[in-house]
Amino acid sequence: MSTKGIVHSIQSLGTVDGPGVRFVVFFQGCNLRCKCCHNPDTWSLSGGTEYTASEIVEKAKRYKEYFGDNGGITLSGGEPLLQPDFAMEIFRLCKENGINTCLDTSGSVLSDKVKALLKFTDRVLLDVKYTDEELYVENVGCSYSKVLEFLQYLEKLKISTTLRQVIIPTKNDSVDNILDLKALADAHDCVDKIELLPFRKICQIKYDNMKIDFPFSSIPEPDFDLMNELKKHIENYL
Repeated sequence: MSTKGIVHSIQSLGTVDGPGVRFVVFFQGCNLRCKCCHNPDTWSLSGGTEYTASEIVEKAKRYKEYFGDNGGITLSGGEPLLQPDFAMEIFRLCKENGINTCLDTSGSVLSDKVKALLKFTDRVLLDVKYTDEELYVENVGCSYSKVLEFLQYLEKLKISTTLRQVIIPTKNDSVDNILDLKALADAHDCVDKIELLPFRKICQIKYDNMKIDFPFSSIPEPDFDLMNELKKHIENYL
């Protein structure tokens, strides 16, 4: 019987969650409480919709003709590493059906089951939220060292990796932070791309509807010029 899991939502033809056109599955549940989080509705493991891994892959197969050479399936969240058996079964079935697999994760969990999942993973989008331990503890709820440990394991397995960072003014929008991120990429051969994403506050309505505070509501969004200036320092990874 196919492994079951809880899914928050599905995007059939995504273009920003990994290479090419992708079938994106957003898992329900997250172990972190990032103050910049866009999806507080994914935090709880309750809610969402139950699927079997087979059902997910059958849905993805319908869009296979759109994937081309680079596209495939991406598991995102929430945090897909909280349901590693479900994620692994999806990826295993994808590999049987010739579908490229991509994992979008915070890299905050590295268990034996997660290691088993990574054996079926073609690419990881690793969300490196900050390059500073204090900022991680204060604004994410886990240690930066967990992310570094996860990245080191990706290096060991030689899994193609994209480092992603949301640029948040007053928090991580300095050139020094970007240079630290680039140094992290330089130190790991598995990293072949860095993506800098602008902090956005369109999620405010979700927080309002859930009647909870959005911790970064007073922080401005980065402008176009700032994003371009920071990207200049990582041009070889863009």
